[in-house]
Amino acid sequence: MAFKYSICHPEKEDIEYRNNPISEKEVIEIAKNYPWIEKLKFSNSLKQENVQYNPSLDFTNIKNKMSFCLTAAFDKNEKLEFSLWYNRPKKVKILFGLLGEKEKMVVDDYWSLNFEDSMMYLEYFVNGNYSKIEKLYRK
Repeated sequence: MAFKYSICHPEKEDIEYRNNPISEKEVIEIAKNYPWIEKLKFSNSLKQENVQYNPSLDFTNIKNKMSFCLTAAFDKNEKLEFSLWYNRPKKVKILFGLLGEKEKMVVDDYWSLNFEDSMMYLEYFVNGNYSKIEKLYRK
């Protein structure tokens, strides 16, 4: 599978798009080696009105358009934690189910995961193990 990704920098209003295709292995390497803590410390050093985003990496599967985003924050003890944003096709009811169902892209989020668990879910995403990610959103 091939992926592209985008980066949200704390101080920049514009999102940085990296559209050159990358592999599953490169996705994991980029996420694991990203300077999450340094970016959060930098963000905390800015005036609040100058912070545009929490540090984030959003990976998109080029073929099926599904995406998985990691957004970093510090918890109350200043430990690194992530929110995960999963964008995929999902069946939704039309008019409370009276008109049936249709499939559309839906984003769900999950908050307060540690680095290791976040990387595990990212690996599920890049390897196409979507059912394991869905279990997270059913909790």
